[in-house]
Amino acid sequence: MSEHLVLLLGILIVNFLIVICYWICSFVWRIDKKSSIVIRGIIMLLCPLVGPLFFFVGYILFKIFFSEPVDLNDVVFSKDRAETFIHADEDRERNIVPVEEAIEVTNKDELRELMMNVVRGDVQKSLASIALALNSDDTETVHYAASVLQDALNDFRSNVQKQYNLIMEGEKNRVQYAEMLVEYMDQVLVQKVFSDMEQKKYVLIMEEVAEFLFNNEKARLTSSHFESICLRLLEIEEFHLCERWCNRAAFLYPNTLSAYTCRLKLYFNCGKKQEFFKVIEELKSSAVVIDSETLELIRVFQ
Repeated sequence: MSEHLVLLLGILIVNFLIVICYWICSFVWRIDKKSSIVIRGIIMLLCPLVGPLFFFVGYILFKIFFSEPVDLNDVVFSKDRAETFIHADEDRERNIVPVEEAIEVTNKDELRELMMNVVRGDVQKSLASIALALNSDDTETVHYAASVLQDALNDFRSNVQKQYNLIMEGEKNRVQYAEMLVEYMDQVLVQKVFSDMEQKKYVLIMEEVAEFLFNNEKARLTSSHFESICLRLLEIEEFHLCERWCNRAAFLYPNTLSAYTCRLKLYFNCGKKQEFFKVIEELKSSAVVIDSETLELIRVFQ
């Protein structure tokens, strides 16, 4: 047997052993889908040395360039709305679950697929859920969630600044812009995905825009707008501003439950018992129907 033939057989045997080891380790540790593992093994068998070297180098490059911790200091949102008409994908819809449940999935492939299904929806309404995926043990899931979150929040910052400038510079339709900006900001701020300092900054901007709207065309501010403004201010402990908006809501929308609940929550957090019980008496004497949340708030305070 010639020396070249011996060398060739040696390479084939070593390559075969490498493939066998790869299969065993992959199936035991569940590194990837079974179909992917089998296909890679076949490629390595058909391409001795070159195949294993290719996958090994790819793995090393991934670890070097894509496995570093993600810098979330500048993480934030907005997405151009577009109407699309597609047929329902029943298989995908059955697999859509909240990220709170998805991050509990131990299989990495299933977790990634669930994450994809989540972000295919309206990302703006799912920022808080996507942020939870940053706690996942899967590096690829964390990177993907961080990327989506960062793009969303950066779009939010950019859109808020642009629309705020139009309003303050006297744009012709600035009243309409102000109304849209209040609704847009609340949709994101209610999810609390910013740091405390940045959350407070944008809540105060939202309040400033709402103040402009109140002074120029208060009829555009609904009871839902007042409730959103009061709750966002309450969350950042701006009690003085919150009380101002609570009183405005009580004056303009006296027959809505939110006009009472906002004041109850404010006085509850401030510890003002006398004012709290005064609002309760007003609520009892009104025709407004009390929900379970309000009843629970009253029970806790008493």
